[in-house]
Amino acid sequence: MPAPCLRRRGGKHEPATEAAKGHSVNQPAPHAHIRIDFVSDVSCPWCAIGLHALEQALGRLKGKLDAEIHLQPFELNPRLPAEGEDATEHLARKYGSSAQQIEANREAIRERGAEVGFIFDMDRRARIYNTFDAHRLLHWAELEGRQLPLKHALLKAYFTDGEDVSSHDTLIRLAGAVGLDEMRARQVLGRDEYANEVRKQERYYLDRGIQSVPATIINDQHLITGGQPVEIFERMLRPFAQA
Repeated sequence: MPAPCLRRRGGKHEPATEAAKGHSVNQPAPHAHIRIDFVSDVSCPWCAIGLHALEQALGRLKGKLDAEIHLQPFELNPRLPAEGEDATEHLARKYGSSAQQIEANREAIRERGAEVGFIFDMDRRARIYNTFDAHRLLHWAELEGRQLPLKHALLKAYFTDGEDVSSHDTLIRLAGAVGLDEMRARQVLGRDEYANEVRKQERYYLDRGIQSVPATIINDQHLITGGQPVEIFERMLRPFAQA
């Protein structure tokens, strides 16, 4: 992938004009097409919010804009042990947050999740887990054309159902649930496949200044940071849409 020029959305861009060139008024112009790289982690609540908001914004532009979404890896806690850590203790140590601040943040996350139709059960999400193997499986799932369904399954498993998304048994079951071959998933996880590819992609985005997620990159040029509301994503995407 060529190195992106990560320019914040809002610069001059006229894809609709370019897309319409060469078409008569009696011929419908093809839908505008964009590439979206969504850099995120499985254990990031704002990534779950952002992905759902992004997809809903694209739904509002259906018929005007086609998007090819590629999910890129980012680990919020790459040094976590396999068994993970208590979520409250981890957040308090990492951010210096009090119990009251943590609970207020969780309530804000619940509310924002509800706005996009995603259920956060923070009581069940008692631990934070290492997500490297989940990213390896997502890398393979993209090759199989099932990356986005697996991402949704992983987010639900962790944030709604409170499952251990570092567990190979859990990952294999979720892979099968979205139509991937469970035996092949077991091979991928057992053989440490795609580890180098995931680390390379993680380094790629870190080297280009991505220090927090979600980060939504459009056409390797325009950066939208954070788990924005649907309306913000729609506003940012609309200039790319076919008029």
